[in-house]
Order: sequence, then C-alpha cells, then structure tokens
Amino acid sequence: QLQAFGGGLVQAGGSLRLSCAASRRTFSMYVMGWFRQAPGKEREFVARMVWSRSNTYYSDSVKGRFTISRDNAKNTVHLQMNSLKPEDTAVYYCAATQWYGQIPSDNYTDGGNYIYWGQGTQVTVSS
Repeated sequence: QLQAFGGGLVQAGGSLRLSCAASRRTFSMYVMGWFRQAPGKEREFVARMVWSRSNTYYSDSVKGRFTISRDNAKNTVHLQMNSLKPEDTAVYYCAATQWYGQIPSDNYTDGGNYIYWGQGTQVTVSS
C-alpha cells in the first residue's frame, strides 16, 4: 500500500519533489526504491535507500541531480529531483522490499526484487 505523488509538468532545469507514503506498515525494515518508465522503454532504476541506515544508491543518469530521503515521522520517502532534463520524463514508481541486513550484488537495482509498488506518478519535463 504505497502511494506516490508529486509529479507534474516542469521546464528543463526545474525541480520536482516526489513523495511516497505507506499505509498500514512502516518502512523501518525496508529498502525503498524509485523506478521510472518512459513510453516505449523498459522500467529503469533511479534510486534506493536502506531506510534503517539511510544508505543510498543512485543510477548514473541521476547521480548528483536527484536525492532520495526519508521522513520518519511521516513514514514517507522523497525523491528530490533537480536540474531536470527532458529525458527524465517518465512515470515514476516507488517500491519497497524487505531489508535482510546486507546489500546484494545488484544493489537493489532490480525491480524484480521489490515486493510492494505504488501506482506511479507522471513527470514531464519540457525542453
């Protein structure tokens, strides 16, 4: 029961902040991930955080521009997106999977390893 929101239309160079809230469970024992899928393309890993350790990892395409963070009080994970580019246009999904105490070889970049998914929020970046 994840709900992603915060998408919208923004000009290139602008910023958006996506949020992902969970109902009926807390994120404390989870890995939270953001993925995106552009029209005609496969789903792509964007960023992830081990909630209990604040350990983060980013795809090369967003590193330095996007920041994943958490709000413990609101049980919400955010994706701050700065310096947006037209190629960032996609539906963005948040996802969660259980944290088992160590980071696997794929660094939680494989969407197939995530159990829970939000409904997606559209981000459109105009040139």
